[in-house]
Amino acid sequence: IDFQYNTKTIKIIYSKSYFKSYFLIAGSFIMLYYMINNWDSLDLIGLILVFFAYAMVILVALPIHEFSHAYVADRMGDQTARWNGRLTLNPFAHLDVIGTALIFLIGFGYAKPVPVNPRNFRDYKKGTILTSFAGPLSNFILGFLSLLIFRLILFASSSDMFYYFLSLFIVNFAYTNIILAVFNLMPVPPLDGYRIASSFLPPRWVFFIERYQWYITIAFFVLVVSDRFGGVLTRIANPIYNLFFRILGL
Repeated sequence: IDFQYNTKTIKIIYSKSYFKSYFLIAGSFIMLYYMINNWDSLDLIGLILVFFAYAMVILVALPIHEFSHAYVADRMGDQTARWNGRLTLNPFAHLDVIGTALIFLIGFGYAKPVPVNPRNFRDYKKGTILTSFAGPLSNFILGFLSLLIFRLILFASSSDMFYYFLSLFIVNFAYTNIILAVFNLMPVPPLDGYRIASSFLPPRWVFFIERYQWYITIAFFVLVVSDRFGGVLTRIANPIYNLFFRILGL
């Protein structure tokens, strides 16, 4: 979800941020260099699994994430997403060309932000928090349901290679959704976690962060790409992943 703050009226308007495209493209060169130098470690089966995993993220995970934002915003009183044709599970209504291409190139991308005007919420603060949290929550649910399917596959106890690769794909898809949820909950603009955190911050802090969000976002992305921050994401995601495993008896 992307907001643009009006520093004079303390009004928030969701809008599409184009700066994400530029720093993601810059980061893609770093990631592509890494992939080229490690190409020999990827076999054909691995490449196929990665391709389908990315396809599922694009066609399932990201559309559901954005639809969840749109649905909750609609329920909270703002119909902007409905008027813009975003209250749908049709993936093509949510896909961003550059964001989609980057997923295949570097495994990291985005969908079109859902247009929302929080001034229409019946409860401004509650609407902002719930709308922002809806996307990451949908990824947690997708991750859990994926592991539930994996649990059902294990009941079949089949040694067929098809089930082996299907299980491997499902488990990776589940973990990817958990990582997406954790990543989006980081309190860094323009991520969902920042929108939640900003609801509790003094206006002057919000204005300061918005003023320097370009630098903050670039620094955050560099940390992620350099794996300085990637370890933090996995340390948060792994306990959640393991909790889902324990709940399902895996």
